[in-house]
Amino acid sequence: MERTLTRFVRALRTADIRISTAETLDAFRVAELIGWHDRQRFKEALGAALSKSADDNEAFDACFDQFFHFDDFDSAGERPNASDDGENGAGPGKDESTDDPSIDPGESQADSPSGGEGRSGQNSDVARPTGDESVRPESAPTDWRPIGTPDSSLGRMLMADDPSALAVAMARAARDNRLEDIKVFTQQGLYTRRILDAMGRAELMDEIAALQKQRLADELRRRYDRLRQQTRDFVEQQFLLHADAQSERLRENMLRSARLGNVGRHNDYLIRRAIERMARQLVAAHARKRRVTKRGALDVPRMIRKNMRHDANMIELAWRSKRVDKPKVFAVCDVSGSVALYARFMLMFLYSLQDVLPKVRAFAFCSDLAEVTDLFKQHDLDEAIRRTLAEHGQGSTAYGQALADFGQIALDDVDRRSTVIILGDARNNDAAPRTDLLRKIYARSRRVTWLNPEPRVSWDTGDSVMGRYRAHCHHVSECGSLVQLERVISDLVRRVT
Repeated sequence: MERTLTRFVRALRTADIRISTAETLDAFRVAELIGWHDRQRFKEALGAALSKSADDNEAFDACFDQFFHFDDFDSAGERPNASDDGENGAGPGKDESTDDPSIDPGESQADSPSGGEGRSGQNSDVARPTGDESVRPESAPTDWRPIGTPDSSLGRMLMADDPSALAVAMARAARDNRLEDIKVFTQQGLYTRRILDAMGRAELMDEIAALQKQRLADELRRRYDRLRQQTRDFVEQQFLLHADAQSERLRENMLRSARLGNVGRHNDYLIRRAIERMARQLVAAHARKRRVTKRGALDVPRMIRKNMRHDANMIELAWRSKRVDKPKVFAVCDVSGSVALYARFMLMFLYSLQDVLPKVRAFAFCSDLAEVTDLFKQHDLDEAIRRTLAEHGQGSTAYGQALADFGQIALDDVDRRSTVIILGDARNNDAAPRTDLLRKIYARSRRVTWLNPEPRVSWDTGDSVMGRYRAHCHHVSECGSLVQLERVISDLVRRVT
């Protein structure tokens, strides 16, 4: 059952529940201690080991119920003279969930500690094939007549009315064909066919064709049609469990590499999810508790003073310490029409990193520059960005005027702990670039990074003065896609934490 639990952890990760290797080992220990037979107890114990928040609990419950859910096959063993409309038997919609969570889409019940025989033989109205079909079952009507025994293995399972055997065979076929790798909904028919082929469909079809008009052929075809529908439903459930989130991941990965200017607004929610995921990864990597002091060499004078009360016996140690100051980040964003989309995503990224970048001051400009930090304190992220673009995104771009405004508003606060990020295409509409002002910021700050959303081949073409600004920056980078933006922000976080 280790494989089943491993695949369940994989499904949880697909559902955006973060699970470490240590937590996975805890889940194996839980399964060993609790066992698989009490479904509710197993679910609660596994949830305590793997889910860590209210959102995780909700996602865990939904994923568990879907992963460890397997519909019993309907009793296909109606009496031979029963009508074909299924009125005397359970319909395809019947839903009976087993209490044993080990019967799941990726692991045969035969591999479970309890085996695959727990419910064999239940709900059967026709005698099982015993090699003598002339034996009349007690529950059969007075006009009962034997219809023969199938030669194919799948035919014998269908006529045996053994839902557990069919469940085991389907789960084994799904596992052998790696159903968990399904990616898109158009593959559902392909996997349905593969599973049925692995269960013995070809042999059964040959037998039905050979029997032609005999009653056994009609019965086998009717039961096979029901099995095919159940297999199709099973594949659809697994698609919703494994592939739905993976499909979004595939689109997210594609959007991460695409130029943001080419991404339609209908993909905004995927971009937002990708940014949030990247931000969480950066926070997890860098949001360690900052130690106020860094232990190093012994501070002998201070140690002597501390131990005066012990008659100069060196009982208490004292270490030389280096105070770690929190970094300051100044984000200066061009929010004119050509760059506004990139500024929106960069601000979203920066303010998603509050755990590691607590001192972020934001500035927006087209011509005149203004500080918008208070907007992000007073409103949620989306509303603050919307107001920033609405209030400061009008007019023609003038980088020289923006640098002059920044010098008046914030230059005195820039020091050796400060990182200044400027986002813009450096297209100055033929106005004075005022590189002298950027040189002052460069001289006072720890690092000046310029992010240009245009491809490098477009720099210094037309009214772009990127080459002149580049000489007064510690680092310049293209940031036209989320991958490029993530690389720059990751480097920033690594340097300032």
